[in-house]
Amino acid sequence: MAEPILQVRGLSTYFFADEGVVRAVDGASFDLYPGRTLGIVGESGCGKSVTARSILRIVERPGRIVGGEILLRRHSGQVVDLVTLPSDGSAMRQIRGGEIGLVFQEPMSSLSAFHTVGVQLIEAIRLHSPLSKKAARARAIELLALVGIPRPAHRIDAYSFELSGGLRQRVMVALALAAEPHVLIADEPTTALDVTTQAQILELIARLQRERDLAVILITHDMGVIAEMADDVVVMYLGREVEKGPVDAIFHAPRHPYTQSLLRSIPSVLAEPRARLATISGSIPHPLARPAGCPFHPRCPDAMPGRCDADVPVEVSFADNHVTACHLYTEPVA
Repeated sequence: MAEPILQVRGLSTYFFADEGVVRAVDGASFDLYPGRTLGIVGESGCGKSVTARSILRIVERPGRIVGGEILLRRHSGQVVDLVTLPSDGSAMRQIRGGEIGLVFQEPMSSLSAFHTVGVQLIEAIRLHSPLSKKAARARAIELLALVGIPRPAHRIDAYSFELSGGLRQRVMVALALAAEPHVLIADEPTTALDVTTQAQILELIARLQRERDLAVILITHDMGVIAEMADDVVVMYLGREVEKGPVDAIFHAPRHPYTQSLLRSIPSVLAEPRARLATISGSIPHPLARPAGCPFHPRCPDAMPGRCDADVPVEVSFADNHVTACHLYTEPVA
């Protein structure tokens, strides 16, 4: 396997509010390889989007990165730690969009309603390349055609509110690819879209990845999307990684009780008619009331009193880079 294009090591991003400190991301570590898709999955509030914003250094105040490394292998081959760069400096602005593209979760709120999609695309293109306005417009039309927008020469002068949800999301993908980045982060790219449009957007991302050898981070709460799209998976809960590994290992041999519970909660066409869906008991604790020990233990069916509620579990490695953090495993299991 090629060297990773992005390495995250012990990333911790905290929010310092008047009420207390929220550990939104608490020690995340993973690798991203060219041409592969890393899926980050978990319930709402587990730190998925904050991880993406930390990589791009766009965490809003009062949040900030308090520890860890984000190592990016740049176009030149140089490896740079993004945590050491000023978030508003020229180097980070070139990396943001130029080498790492982001597809935001909600295109309607991410696109400007006061400017045409063409104006926004041309601005993104000229920010990272010395093209004239005319050449940038031609490039913008090419990008709209690339992402499958019909009549791109006409749509370039449309406003976001004149487009359907699927077309707006395609514009977001075009914006993310405007400067031909090597890394694409898709944060819940199919939220609020109908099933047919979801499939089209996911197929678009997969096709662009094949054509451009993109490294993709796909953030979602949908295990079905992860099964279809991801090569590697990170399962997060309350800001911490609880399990990670190849997608086949996660789905066919899940180790952590939280991962097992997520998989059991997926509806199946093979289930008995009118059968009650499996659920995860309880709810995610308030960020300011994080449980001691393993953060999942109040909801865990396998919790061991006196251990899971007292000690933070360490990571245990299995075959094929399969790792979990759970007290059920003190050493690798066959």
